[in-house]
Amino acid sequence: MKKIALTSLLAVFAAAGANAANVIDGNPLYMPRTGHFYSETALSSHSENTNMFMLGEEFGYGINDKLAISGRTFVAEDEEFDAMAWGDMTLNAKYRVLDRGAWKLDLVGEYGVTPMWGDHRPFLAEEDTMYGWTAGVRGGYTTAQWTVAGHVMFTYGNSESFNWGDEGMHMWTLGVDGQYVIDRNWNLVAGAEYTGYTDDGLKNAGEWEVELGVNYNIDATKYVGAYVSGGMHHHGGDNFDEWEWADGFGYGVKFGIDF
Repeated sequence: MKKIALTSLLAVFAAAGANAANVIDGNPLYMPRTGHFYSETALSSHSENTNMFMLGEEFGYGINDKLAISGRTFVAEDEEFDAMAWGDMTLNAKYRVLDRGAWKLDLVGEYGVTPMWGDHRPFLAEEDTMYGWTAGVRGGYTTAQWTVAGHVMFTYGNSESFNWGDEGMHMWTLGVDGQYVIDRNWNLVAGAEYTGYTDDGLKNAGEWEVELGVNYNIDATKYVGAYVSGGMHHHGGDNFDEWEWADGFGYGVKFGIDF
């Protein structure tokens, strides 16, 4: 699920009123208009390690009203920059095959590399780097007041970008997201996502992640948000039936802009 975010909280205090028709406001079915760029910047941490922070960025462009491309990545630091890492780098394309009134449906394709670099780890370390290809769909029903959306993704990963001969890793991601608009300034969002594997060594292993958030519209093209998240994981192998809650919870803030 994508997740948690932000940059400048100062924008909140500079905010005036929001316009009635918000272009970008954290809606899970958002698509940039033709010729428009967008940016969503995130800052997050975790209750079990408050010395660790992650800064994430997603930047995209609307080629036309049906096709958008984007890239996303994140960096992390721990113990006041004693440890640093550059996480995944992902390229994404979305094509809107259905745009009939409130109903939307997108085809989604991604290519990603993880991890990029870290302390005591060279750039794109050959023994640790995973390359992934993802295909899937997202869609749902959206009105001026509420949105319900879902997505299904399949990812094939391997230690080489075009290595199709080995077994590799096979991962499914299924999720549901919602948004409720309180007024032209405020909206609530929530989502749940399950990630599971079909490989023999990982079969029956998986995890749930749940996220809750609130967004404030600075104006029609800018918003800020605050989020909390938590989850549980399922062991594979001999621990087939054991679900465990993850320790602590994640939290963060986000700034989004369409321009």
